[in-house]
Amino acid sequence: MEEIYLAGGCLWGVQEYLRHVPGIKQTEVGRANGSTQQLDGDYDGYAECVKTQFDPKIISLETLISCYFEIIDPYSVNKQGIDVGKKYRTGVYSKNTLHLTMVNEIINNRDDHEKIVVEVLPLTNYIKSANEHQDRLQNFPDDYCHIPKDKLYKYKE
Repeated sequence: MEEIYLAGGCLWGVQEYLRHVPGIKQTEVGRANGSTQQLDGDYDGYAECVKTQFDPKIISLETLISCYFEIIDPYSVNKQGIDVGKKYRTGVYSKNTLHLTMVNEIINNRDDHEKIVVEVLPLTNYIKSANEHQDRLQNFPDDYCHIPKDKLYKYKE
């Protein structure tokens, strides 16, 4: 099993989308690369993200990143859908430097790579979000989601 952290705007939708992608074994919503360990309170530089465990025998990192790009606007700075602010930026974070190298290569091989503003950084800090945010759209399917339903459930069986 491998682990990567994906930030794509509001974490509720990103988690719901990822849970249905074949090869994703577990997801958890949280905050990446903030400056403190605080869960509540003021924004401290974090990005809303989904801790994603995947089986590389079922889904390659390249395919996972391709799926991720299906639900984000990779050209938008600090904004996805109607969510605006630095915590809604797009980003790929990992403790595995090979992941970061591969993601940078994937992005650099795209025809639109010069316009992409997805940050690709080592994971320096992660905090699990409160339980009320975990599996939010499974528990409250009518809650807000910036991802259109046809994309959100593309991989749902």
